[in-house]
Amino acid sequence: MAHEAYSIRSSRVVAEGRVGPGVVFVRGAKIERVDLGGDGETRHGVSGYPEIDVGDLVVMPGLVDTHVHVNEPGRTDWGGFVTAGRAAAAGGVTAIVVMPLNCTPAATNVAALMGEAEAAAGKCLVDYGFWGGVVPGNVDELEPMWRAGALGFKAFMVESGVEDFGAVSHTDLEQAMPVLGRLGAVLLVHAEDQETIDRARPASRLDSQPRSYDAYLASRPAEAEVRAVEALVRIARRLGPLAPSIHIVHVASMAAAEVIGAAKAEGLRITAETCPHYLVGSWKRGWQIGEGQTQFKCAPPIRGQSVELWECLQDGVLDLIASDHSPCPPSMKMMQTGDFARAWGGISSLQLSLPVIWNEMRGTQYPESDDLSLTCQWIAEAPAALAGVGDRKGRIAAGFDADLVIFDPNAEWTVDARALQHRHKLTPYDGMTLRGVVKRTILRGRTIYDAAASNPFPLEPIGRWIKRDT
Repeated sequence: MAHEAYSIRSSRVVAEGRVGPGVVFVRGAKIERVDLGGDGETRHGVSGYPEIDVGDLVVMPGLVDTHVHVNEPGRTDWGGFVTAGRAAAAGGVTAIVVMPLNCTPAATNVAALMGEAEAAAGKCLVDYGFWGGVVPGNVDELEPMWRAGALGFKAFMVESGVEDFGAVSHTDLEQAMPVLGRLGAVLLVHAEDQETIDRARPASRLDSQPRSYDAYLASRPAEAEVRAVEALVRIARRLGPLAPSIHIVHVASMAAAEVIGAAKAEGLRITAETCPHYLVGSWKRGWQIGEGQTQFKCAPPIRGQSVELWECLQDGVLDLIASDHSPCPPSMKMMQTGDFARAWGGISSLQLSLPVIWNEMRGTQYPESDDLSLTCQWIAEAPAALAGVGDRKGRIAAGFDADLVIFDPNAEWTVDARALQHRHKLTPYDGMTLRGVVKRTILRGRTIYDAAASNPFPLEPIGRWIKRDT
């Protein structure tokens, strides 16, 4: 697809909230127009637009993943922009937004933010943006980072595991939130209450039974999520119109989702996400996590509430799905000892989000067209809006970036972790049979991944730093 202009025809184009026959016309980096009927002149192609007919394969917007840990600069051996970009492209993701804590130094000031941008330039195969960090004592750094291009800001209400990204207190939040509200910047929050976790750990017996997943689960109870979200809601109420939009990341608890739903009903500006690993087994079975299986460790932990979380997505209580791709060297997952107490918490899934979500969606009571529309809403359109780039990414529409995915929803395959593009191959999805294969990924009109080619990555990295709507 090196043409300046071309068209893609399919019996299943996901656009304007529906799925049906259509032709997408691309000129340069942009979608020029979309014909959702495929009638008239487009039935036999249009002069000057070489046509690619993909038959019954699905044409969907490029996915936007707003929760990705890339670890560069400083921890590139954990996973950097080269491997993250390739994994994203192979998974149909055309834009990622990078969390601020895993680079060194953490992105809590302009210099560190620019260090991330320099590390990504010329290395990342997909477009990329950055969240800045809110930590104790950096309120004066927030506006400069916003002006420099941060898409919003991330805070932890619990220990992050990274020394230079400290947890914020309620006082820290009350100081930072009015600044973000004045700027119009969204605040993303890892919402777990440290006091609740500290109180729960001795009773959980994790220290004496470190291989027990039940002990790990008890050490980070759902109450910790609930209390943290409740505290955010109280602060937002007190600040009133001075409060920023708040986004709760990786919701794992139905009880926390209920608090979020009540806050929305009250009129507070709050959104929330969950992740693929919390949704597995929604209609069939859940994860069966055995003793010592630390590849499943994440925080908050997987609680076996997938059915309830899917219902929250369908009801609009949860707004989107993001991967929370969080790689580390395999030795840090403590697979040899199975020690949940010491293992790094994080799941590598950037390449797998779409097939995992689709595999779960196809078991629902909805027709396929609704499943495809909702999937694109949750993992493309809503994340683009959260990141402030919803004017050009996340949808198939005239004037948008020509970010497209050609997807076979019926192809069945088994995950072989060794074949993944992630730098480190350890993932709980290894050996899982999924339905749904990304055949081709197009970024701004150019193919960056072609599963059928001898070289599936035909271009040098063309990813660009994306900044919010202006």
